[in-house]
Amino acid sequence: MGTSPEEVCRNAAIDLSALYETDDVSFASLGHLMAAAAGRIGCGHLGLLVGQRTDLLSFGPLGTLIRHSRTIDDALQALGTHHVLPGRGAAIELSTGGLVATVTCAPCDPEAAGIAYHCECALGALTGVMRSLCGVAWCPDEVWLPRPAPADPSPYTGFFRAPVRFSQEIAALVFPARLLGRPIPGADPVLRAAAEQRIRSAKAAIPVDLGREVRRRVRSRATRSRIDRDEIAQALTLNPRTLCRRLRAEGPPFRSITNQTRLGIAKQLLADTTMGLAEISAALEFSEPAAFTHAFRRWTGTAPGAWRQDHQRRDHQRQDHQRRDHRPHDRRAECHR
Repeated sequence: MGTSPEEVCRNAAIDLSALYETDDVSFASLGHLMAAAAGRIGCGHLGLLVGQRTDLLSFGPLGTLIRHSRTIDDALQALGTHHVLPGRGAAIELSTGGLVATVTCAPCDPEAAGIAYHCECALGALTGVMRSLCGVAWCPDEVWLPRPAPADPSPYTGFFRAPVRFSQEIAALVFPARLLGRPIPGADPVLRAAAEQRIRSAKAAIPVDLGREVRRRVRSRATRSRIDRDEIAQALTLNPRTLCRRLRAEGPPFRSITNQTRLGIAKQLLADTTMGLAEISAALEFSEPAAFTHAFRRWTGTAPGAWRQDHQRRDHQRQDHQRRDHRPHDRRAECHR
């Protein structure tokens, strides 16, 4: 695409040799790298291209568990349950409502670099997973992405083969709920059990980080339903008072985690979407836009509209700097490959 990995990593202040030496690259580093690469080569849908190249083998033992789950529902539940190992900084969650099923991807740190790229990468990979289980003809009913509509949406509509709604509060695939009961052809219970054992062993070796787990669960609920401390405590098999006591002992209390998460999401939506303040206020469960503005000003010292304008100004300056620093030839055809 007219530039080298060394050049992109150098501009992103990332050690290229470290990427070759380990698979455990942080979520934030990957987002920073994708954002730098997209700006360098002039490809706004780079995250989607990366997601398209993700297959079940990329998930390791989790990919085996998904492939050999009994049903589509079991496969997606496994993905949501086990996709929270370190480095995988997003919560994947399946929900149903009437005849509709929704798989959402919610970055645990909404202020990390390259969130829009991470989200489209995740939905590209999820679509690939669904096509590997349901057949290559599968397509969702609708796709939601928390990024502005591009000038040319054809890379998105061409890949998903479905209506794509941009500037949404969360990344999601929407499809008929009846699909969840479909058996997965060729599922092997022996391979499934072996994969489950490997995943359990890997997770057992990881120290428990209660704060990280609470942040993940708060993030997955923040734009879909009211954040309920008791509900999160129940999901963690803890008494609500025990949860609060342990959080205070380990770090920020529950209220601080909730406020930090809501602020991070607000910044993400202000930066990466064209949603109005009233829409963002409603998505974050504020009683009215004035309450959202008051909270945002208390958290940051500035109003959300002013924060958005300042972010846009700095983003335009960064893009201008990249264009002056590196004037590539027309790569549109290469970017669509």
